[in-house]
Amino acid sequence: MKISARNIFRGTVDALRTGAVNSEVDLTLSGGEKLVAMITNESAQALELAAGKEAVALVKASSVLVMTDEAGIRLSARNCLAGTVKAVTSGPVSAEVTIALTGGTEVHATITHNAAEELGLKPGSAATAVFKASSVILGVPA
Repeated sequence: MKISARNIFRGTVDALRTGAVNSEVDLTLSGGEKLVAMITNESAQALELAAGKEAVALVKASSVLVMTDEAGIRLSARNCLAGTVKAVTSGPVSAEVTIALTGGTEVHATITHNAAEELGLKPGSAATAVFKASSVILGVPA
């Protein structure tokens, strides 16, 4: 299957917490990073999710925010993946930012050109990819 989501994270389910409507799924990515997804209970059951099961997390680049200074900032977004800017591809309106995580995984974000400039994004600079757990789509190998 081919998909348009730029971020494809492979990992293993660490924990599954079931609520009244939704389930919170904790994944450990292949590089050791942690990721959280919020999906419906029906989806969790259909995917037969359980601790130890392999899963794939998909996140559109447009759902990823980029942060460069987290001093004193607390966020409601569950996923904050710190790394180093690998590349910035600027266009007249938007820019694509690639952040390399320490474990080798890459995160792609599409932000405005002005935001990329204001954040001073350039290869080698520290940056954190931020996205909500509800922006994560989970799949499992067929």
